[in-house]
Amino acid sequence: MTILFRSRALLLAGCASLAAIASPAVAQDAPGNGTMGDGEVAEEDTGNLIIVTARRRDERLIDVPLSVSAISGDTLEQQGVQSLTEVAQQVPNITLEVSRGTNTTLTAFIRGVGQQDPVAGFEAGVGLYVDDVYLNRPQAAVLDIYDVERIEVLRGPQGTLYGRNTIGGAIKYVTARLPDDPSFSIRGTYGSFDQADLIISGSVPVSENLKIGASGARLSRGGFGENLNLGTENYNKDVWAARGTIEFESGPVFARLSGDYVKDNSEARQGGRLIPGLFTGAPVLDSAFDTRAGLDIVDQEVEAYGGALNIAIELTDTLTLKSITGYREDKSTTPIDFDSLPAADLDVPAIYENDQFSQELQLLYEGDRLSGVLGFYYLDANAFTAFDVALFTTGDLISLPGLNAQTLGDVGTKTWSVFGDFTFDVTDTISISLGGRYTNDERTSRVLRTTFIGGFSDLFIPNSPAIAIATTSDFQGSETFEDFNPRASISWQPTPDHNIYFTYSQGFKGGGFDPRGQTTAAPDLDGDGDVDFDDQFEFLRFAPETVDSYELGWKASLLDNRLNISVAAFLGSYDDVQIPGSVGLDTNGDGINDSFIGITSNAASADVNGIEFEGSALVGRDFWGDGSRLNVNWSLGVLDASFNTFIDAFGVDVADQRVFQNTPDVTAHMGFVLGVPAADGMIDFIGNASLRGDASQFEVPNPFLDQDGFVLVDASIVYTSDSGLFSIGGHVKNLFDKEYIVAGYNFVAGGTPPGTPFVPTLGLEGTLTGFYGDPRRFFVTAEVNF
Repeated sequence: MTILFRSRALLLAGCASLAAIASPAVAQDAPGNGTMGDGEVAEEDTGNLIIVTARRRDERLIDVPLSVSAISGDTLEQQGVQSLTEVAQQVPNITLEVSRGTNTTLTAFIRGVGQQDPVAGFEAGVGLYVDDVYLNRPQAAVLDIYDVERIEVLRGPQGTLYGRNTIGGAIKYVTARLPDDPSFSIRGTYGSFDQADLIISGSVPVSENLKIGASGARLSRGGFGENLNLGTENYNKDVWAARGTIEFESGPVFARLSGDYVKDNSEARQGGRLIPGLFTGAPVLDSAFDTRAGLDIVDQEVEAYGGALNIAIELTDTLTLKSITGYREDKSTTPIDFDSLPAADLDVPAIYENDQFSQELQLLYEGDRLSGVLGFYYLDANAFTAFDVALFTTGDLISLPGLNAQTLGDVGTKTWSVFGDFTFDVTDTISISLGGRYTNDERTSRVLRTTFIGGFSDLFIPNSPAIAIATTSDFQGSETFEDFNPRASISWQPTPDHNIYFTYSQGFKGGGFDPRGQTTAAPDLDGDGDVDFDDQFEFLRFAPETVDSYELGWKASLLDNRLNISVAAFLGSYDDVQIPGSVGLDTNGDGINDSFIGITSNAASADVNGIEFEGSALVGRDFWGDGSRLNVNWSLGVLDASFNTFIDAFGVDVADQRVFQNTPDVTAHMGFVLGVPAADGMIDFIGNASLRGDASQFEVPNPFLDQDGFVLVDASIVYTSDSGLFSIGGHVKNLFDKEYIVAGYNFVAGGTPPGTPFVPTLGLEGTLTGFYGDPRRFFVTAEVNF
């Protein structure tokens, strides 16, 4: 189903043709739909209009010249969606997965652009926002779904309105506003793998102007597999979470203070070996979810918390001032056993510590023909990563003395930007939007790499006997990256129910210094006869990457809002693509790689072109008693992502041998909701099927890790009382128990063609391990509201 767009002129012509038949985000929502435009649903006699904030101001979604999808909190709850990653099953051209070797670190790609390396120094390609506060790091970003009003997905570069690191798009997690009346709810879940969840929420008005609310969640589940070596569970869940909110409203002033806390004590998630051990001959296990990993010197722990203060003041009938202040902090330790075997052949205990403060000011104007926003944004953040790389296995399996290549990275970020975006109605049917953002992005990085002998370092074992024998990197550098991101669009709305638009937008992802770089490996880049700091600086440095996107789309609400469709075709020019990588290094000349170095460069340019089609339809109503209804919804994404250039470590252009990682060429979704009145309530029968095409884990194709196309099917039956005070539902996820890889590690060569021996490129056992998506799960959820 891959569509090849070899010519920009041909694509634009094709867009014009598509605009005659269909649309990028569902404009309006009929009751019971799945994917929809974000925002509030007005009263039924207004046509269930969806109000969105994609351009930082309230607008009908059909009026917004952007590709925007969202799923309401009610829909997520009804479908039994429990994690942010599940949203990717319903939105086109997006990948959301739990990062390899973790439980809560997010890997996100939109339209082929993203980042899966969580080490401090590498920036995300998709921005994640919680109540408009940007999360600077991916740790603790696999958010659980509770007390959420909606989740919005903005596809394509959002550099003008959302800033750096939204080069692929943005995801907005919007928590629910407090109700006007006192409320209390209890929601419980029990299911397979001993899943037992409890969520308690409540709020109360303290006075006419002040409301307070709080919620707590206990989320637990047994493992999908087990660690046969340590006797612990693998892929389990053990989470405590809480959220609190204070809202004040008086006349033109609204203020919301919110805070959240998460503690994840789940066991370490270790991969399953895909090949036997090359040194010990350890066999591949029967279950993909089982492991023999032996690393246990640190526990898997994640603690994250933060707060936000949102203030809006209506200065006049046309001017509103908004302030968004945020602070977040997280710390995690994780034992990553790359080889998933008892011996310390490639064991990596790691520490991640992140903190950030951000402040955003917006001045919004809403006039008769002109509307828009001016803003200022500031971020002060620090990201610290430290990890040992233990290569203790020797020819006689003696654990000590053993080599340990430790890497410590400390990255400071100070960034500020000014931005504006305005729309002017030239006529009653034609509007023009112009915007731009200037960003000043300062990155300061410390990279310290030390080789130890004798075991793990004292970062992980107090009073460790390990002795430092060499410092291979001791780098501290700083650079400021500046960028201006423009945006422009023109929209034609022949009627209020149609919008044909063309949009140009740009985004950039920040540059930096390779956190795994080794200064002692730096060559004489400036040709002055020696290797000095200037050479090391250029060797570790990589520049920002950019995307220029051109999008033509059509949004429509037809048949008295019974049919809503959205189509977009886009061209993306992806330049200075950052390619992070690590290679094994033989430090003592014995023919065995006993260390590694990072090599990151702006080695590639690419085109990312495609189409997206979303829709929802109210097929029928009142056919099985008053209130009965049948809704269907769908989405389709097709991507043609290809490298134009890709320069490898030897200076050779290998673009024809490289592919985009974590980017299926086709994504599709089809769902339905059949509602039937019964027993003073409504029974909803819900079905969803999602298709993901072939995808590669890395730029270099690997037949063992790459995932062929597959389909996931979910189903639910939910009863809700007419009063809304009680609901109960049964859910099944991955109905046909499809086994599929979502991430992996590869430190072997060979294996292809079949029969070719594998050769380890780091360690002796050969690391080729996979991490898998959830197997089939059943669970029942009940909720009582007071």
